[in-house]
This record gives sequence, structure tokens and C-alpha cells, in this order.
Amino acid sequence: MRSRKERASSSSASRRRTLPPVERRRHKHLVLILAREFASNLATPTLIADDQGQLIFYNEAAEGVIGLTFAEAGEMPLDEWTASFAPHSSDSEPLPAESMPARIALDQRRAAHERFRITSRDGVEREVSVTAFPLFAHADEFVGIVAIFWRE
Repeated sequence: MRSRKERASSSSASRRRTLPPVERRRHKHLVLILAREFASNLATPTLIADDQGQLIFYNEAAEGVIGLTFAEAGEMPLDEWTASFAPHSSDSEPLPAESMPARIALDQRRAAHERFRITSRDGVEREVSVTAFPLFAHADEFVGIVAIFWRE
């Protein structure tokens, strides 16, 4: 007869084998964690994306412009998130993703600024200004971007 410890160990092992696989989360760089903490304390709408272009956070101030909480939106590809607002010029011409400040900061690793119109998730059209800049942990270690925006 097996001891209680052996039965518990065996039972635990069999439970581990039958559990569904857990999705692996990518480790977030300390700079992104600190940027998120910084953004969460700002009254200026701010979003953060990682080096792969994954939106990883936007603050409460941004929720008023976006029309959706980050808890509702969750992490997603930055281009998908940006496209959902149908960014366009004042003449209603669609703006290509590559001309958006966040995409410029991500692709070209430089700061960019632009003023354009969006349709927020709540259906309201707004004019916004966006400034985006790259985040580097070291001179040669790109970790993501920060975009700060506001209504005009």
C-alpha cells in the first residue's frame, strides 16, 4: 500500500498532465513596466506598445478619447487598434498606417507628431494630436514606443 505522500504526489502529477496548456506570456522589459507605471499616473492620454507593435497598455485618461477601457480592449496589435479608429485627414481622406506617429516611432525608431481625425469607439468623431517616440533600454536596445495624444 502506498503512503499518503506517494498518493498525493501521484495525484498531483496526473492532474498536471490533464490540465489544458497555459498560454505563455511574453516577458515585458522593465522599461515597459516603468513606462506603464508612469502612464498610469498621468492625466494626459498615453499608450504603450512593445517592440513587436503589440499595444500593451493605455491609461485612464486615454479611455475618454478612445471610448473604451483598456480592460475591455486588452492587448492587441497596434495596427489593428489604430485602424479601428479609421484615422483620416480633415478632408476625410484615410491615413495610411505607415504615416501614423506610432507606426513611425515603431518602424523608424524616431519621434513623430501628427494632427488628424478619428472616430472613437463610442462613435464620436474627434480631432486629435499624437506624439509618439521610441523607448530604448540602452542605445541599441529598442523595447517599444509611447504615444501621447490629446483632443484638439
